Amino acid sequence: MIKTIIANGEREWAFLGEARARGLETGKEAEETVTKILADVRERRDTALFDYTEKFDGAKLSSLEVKAEEIEMAASVCASEFMAALTRASENIRRYHACQIRQDNIQFRENGVTMGWRVLPLGRVGVYVPGGTAAYPSSVLMNAIPAKIAGVKEIIMVTPPGKDGKVNPAILAAARVAGVDRIFRVGGAQAIAALAYGTQTIPQVDKIIGPGNIYVATAKKLVFGQTDIDMIAGPSEILILADQTANPAFLAADLMSQAEHDPLASSVLVTDSAELAEQVKIELARQVQNLSRREIIEKSLAVYGAAIVTGDMDSAMEIANRIAPEHLEICAGNPMELLHKAKNAASVFVGHYTPEPLGDYWAGPNHVLPTSGTARFFSPLSVDSFVKKSSFLCYTREALKDAAPDVLTLAAAEGLTAHANAVGIRMEN
Repeated sequence: MIKTIIANGEREWAFLGEARARGLETGKEAEETVTKILADVRERRDTALFDYTEKFDGAKLSSLEVKAEEIEMAASVCASEFMAALTRASENIRRYHACQIRQDNIQFRENGVTMGWRVLPLGRVGVYVPGGTAAYPSSVLMNAIPAKIAGVKEIIMVTPPGKDGKVNPAILAAARVAGVDRIFRVGGAQAIAALAYGTQTIPQVDKIIGPGNIYVATAKKLVFGQTDIDMIAGPSEILILADQTANPAFLAADLMSQAEHDPLASSVLVTDSAELAEQVKIELARQVQNLSRREIIEKSLAVYGAAIVTGDMDSAMEIANRIAPEHLEICAGNPMELLHKAKNAASVFVGHYTPEPLGDYWAGPNHVLPTSGTARFFSPLSVDSFVKKSSFLCYTREALKDAAPDVLTLAAAEGLTAHANAVGIRMEN
């Protein structure tokens, strides 16, 4: 089910290079299809949305927006245990993200100069929530709650309906808990177009966030610049660093928790113990027998799963830092020491009792994470994702007089005489 690779500086990188290349690509065919959809929605607006929803989702709608009473009804039909868990998770997410709030800055300099920056929330954000085979209410919480904390004035959610025209109750319940302002039953590239350009019913937004299939990802890529986006996310991935103190049953369970997402998901164990690697393989074969998504797990692990055996844990950490995984678990006797050596990972799970699903659902840190090695330069979704900054400065005449010679010199060096004039004229009056 999962291959063992004895690291020698070549074998492991050959495999890891193949795994990296599996990332979601927005190919030419998808771009052509999506480009047509974007143009159609921009021209025909709501009419195009109704047509595409009937064509792609099999739902003939009379209205796009989900009414308040539908949302309340959805929350009432969900199990009380689910609603309680959702509420507790939302409280943890709010508590964690509240610490990320940034403050305005003002600096007072000599000669009465004042400068600084303002931190301003985005006005309106669109959250895309996938439909299909699985509903992810946890993603609603992770996307909407930081936006609310940042002070975003209006959060718009779009999600594809079922053939009956209804939205999954768990999704609606999560939106209610997270504080989503308006919800529309539309999905796919057409939903991204509606958020980017606006229609008669769906307002234009400043930023689009949330995962989706290749058509949604392509649409986000193509509308970037018209509006901001979070990222182009690829398939899920986990890299586990483990030494001989780790429990092989735990490791196998954690590898499969990511493999069940998608046949393209990548689950990799890196360890300095060949014995542990073999024990994990035995546990994988045993545990997978009882899992509902066994076929997906086995496909994922067979192609993109591996147990890489290194000479020591420092070498294992070097691999982790070069891969820059979406999820990094450190299951070792000295996890906090290794944490400080982890330079490139989107989210790190430290210790034997911190499995990745704890972060997916409940603990508080965001589960919207950069993939495919982009954790080298991207960060998890956060309150920062929903604010912009404006700088400001205020000079007195005396301060401008002091600065003028240097400004005039620099303007002359660039040949911008109008720039120089804007300063010089103030020195003459």
